[in-house]
Amino acid sequence: MNNSFENDNNKRILMIDDDVKLCRLVTDYLAPFGFAVASENTGLKGLETARNSDFHAVILDVMLPEMDGFTILKEIRQFSDVPVLMLTALGDESDRIVGLEIGADDYLPKTFSTRELLARLRAVTRRSQLTAKNSVNETDEVSLGNLYINAATREVLQDGEALSLTALEFDLLLCLARSAGRVLDRDKLLDEVAGRSYDVFDRSVDVHISLLRRKLGDDPKNPRYIKTIRSVGYMLVPQEKEG
Repeated sequence: MNNSFENDNNKRILMIDDDVKLCRLVTDYLAPFGFAVASENTGLKGLETARNSDFHAVILDVMLPEMDGFTILKEIRQFSDVPVLMLTALGDESDRIVGLEIGADDYLPKTFSTRELLARLRAVTRRSQLTAKNSVNETDEVSLGNLYINAATREVLQDGEALSLTALEFDLLLCLARSAGRVLDRDKLLDEVAGRSYDVFDRSVDVHISLLRRKLGDDPKNPRYIKTIRSVGYMLVPQEKEG
């Protein structure tokens, strides 16, 4: 493993990518911004390092020798909620959707700019810190119809059955539930869950909302839960108590 963890105050990043030159470029670029990057160039070594060390975020390529990025992500999600930023070839949409469904927090095409990488890393690590803070301080529960949301345990039940949501999907649902019946514009929603205003190029929230709807069994054309307010944002439809 190649690493640069000289400063304990740095945010520790694991980059799993077989492009050695790219790993070196990212390491050198991120260092002045307080990120210390450890890199692994095969899937198996990357998974082993992710399992045995603590990181603030993981940059994960889809195409890797020995084990592909999707398989690694599935394995990581068995033992960690660490934010994962996936790199997809040419921004392939199917790769992005698969990655987000499995539990990736964000994605970038392999032709990313270093400035965009920095912006997205700052976003996912900030979101992770806010999530950890909220999980300690937040004790409220939200019940809406057949939905039950526990902010402290980060548990969601639908008709008594647990839903498996990613960290960002949970944060989106909780934010919408706390404002049920009110429209949240897209910027406000992003600020609430990520702690910052996203850049204009970032549309990943729309994908996450789509995936959240799918897990809720919601029809976007005739929504029971999440309604799209065109050109504005989203609203959680107030739910009547059942039974």
